[in-house]
Amino acid sequence: MNYKITRYQPEYKNQWDDFVHKAKNATFLFHRDFMEYHSDRFEDYSLMVFNEDQLVSVIPANRDDTTLYSHQGLTYGGLLISPKLKLTSFIEIFQSVLQFLEKESIAHFELKLLPPFFATFASDEINYALFCVEAECFRCETFAVLDLQKPYHFSKDRKEGIKRGIKNNLEVKEEFDLVPFWEKLLIPVLEEKHEAKPVHSAEEIQGLKEKFPSHIRQFNVYDKNELVAGTTIFETPLVAHSQYIAANADKNTNGSLDFLHNHLIKNVFPQKTFFDFGTFNLEQGTKINSGLGYWKQSFGAHIYTQNFYRIATKNHSKLNHVCQ
Repeated sequence: MNYKITRYQPEYKNQWDDFVHKAKNATFLFHRDFMEYHSDRFEDYSLMVFNEDQLVSVIPANRDDTTLYSHQGLTYGGLLISPKLKLTSFIEIFQSVLQFLEKESIAHFELKLLPPFFATFASDEINYALFCVEAECFRCETFAVLDLQKPYHFSKDRKEGIKRGIKNNLEVKEEFDLVPFWEKLLIPVLEEKHEAKPVHSAEEIQGLKEKFPSHIRQFNVYDKNELVAGTTIFETPLVAHSQYIAANADKNTNGSLDFLHNHLIKNVFPQKTFFDFGTFNLEQGTKINSGLGYWKQSFGAHIYTQNFYRIATKNHSKLNHVCQ
């Protein structure tokens, strides 16, 4: 099959977004309005794959010298495909992409996979293709994920924290304005504990909230009108994902974070398939934050992984005889 591959251009926006909406392994993060917020930081090199006039795959990506990255401004990526695409066609598409990249003097493609619980249908075609081209797995992140459609149990510690939140008359409110959480809690906490900053500035996240109001949701905890904790949820069809979590120094005594997540799990998102507490890795996945991991898993969450791969584009030849 002769596939045509072209770089994304603004005139393709509607076609791109429509494909993302229908893909089986995509979330709202792949919509162009989300991706463009950091267009000044990366050289966008997103690709679109056509079979004649039909769009069959899109690849959110950026380029740096001779390496193509599964977009570095996004948490995950890959080759987005429709639910109807067959494995043999995927192999052909993947080979065509690698051939195209080699011709463009791109020696390596670094790919960070979509964690499997985000996909609306099974989408492990990429894992088989990566095996065939002898891709190198150079990083692995762990995610603490609660399956809301199966029995789960909070630990004794979490139950006691929830009771403290009730005793202290804490209140959870959903807010449209994310700036107070950013300025009063998130930025100071990240600076103090990790000497880090949020990936999104307050201005950026508020702008994204305005573009994706049903997907980006802010829940704050108040103690007598004082903001004491909060979390920013990225909501997708199957998953409620805690993108940011922060609380003041009293979180252990007033139970604010336990109280908040109990409310989200039991009252806000009980119909979702998964509640994703996010990762608790350090140093490019080589270490774990044991205390944070314990807290997340003690809600009944279990571990999923996200793998990162490096592919030599010249290895496209290893796919020549895969499909018999």
